[in-house]
Amino acid sequence: MKKYLFGVPGAIFLLALVSTASAQEFGTFVPMREKGSATYYVTTEILGLGAVDLMVDTGSSYTTINEETLAVLMQQHRADYVSELEGMLADGTRLMLPIYSIQSMNIGGQCPLKNIEVAVFPGNTRQILGLSTLRQASPFIFSMDPPQLVLSNCIGDIDKPVDLKMPPVPADDAVNPAEAVNRAGLASSPS
Repeated sequence: MKKYLFGVPGAIFLLALVSTASAQEFGTFVPMREKGSATYYVTTEILGLGAVDLMVDTGSSYTTINEETLAVLMQQHRADYVSELEGMLADGTRLMLPIYSIQSMNIGGQCPLKNIEVAVFPGNTRQILGLSTLRQASPFIFSMDPPQLVLSNCIGDIDKPVDLKMPPVPADDAVNPAEAVNRAGLASSPS
């Protein structure tokens, strides 16, 4: 005769307990878009910039922005210098990268996060959603079918995402810095 650690009622209780914990941990679903050769993108609102497409890269230690995005955020006092680090690219190239803390971003309009450390790459390079941000939303799941991120620990109420709208345009006909970035093609709309 076999002995079991749990009887049927105990197993059902344990299963219900585990299911409840899992549902609380993985409560935010953010769709991704595939853009050729198995690369996935998610639209992210960056406070002071607006909507940008970030390539999701779980192999990147840091979320990355480019110098043009940093310039807009600095002009609006939405980024602070933290440090410098030596980064190694996928091709083995090493370079020194400044690290900045940006005030907040909202991944897919569903997962607001604050105080995100980002590495800044030169020029107008592709921007990446990396582990420095995903770690804040962990545990997380990267799903390819369907393409989505399943995130945890998002601040605020996921039914009412944090309002990350742009500040009003000054009345003196000055060009809004975020609009200049949008015109330059840095911020993009979902495709």
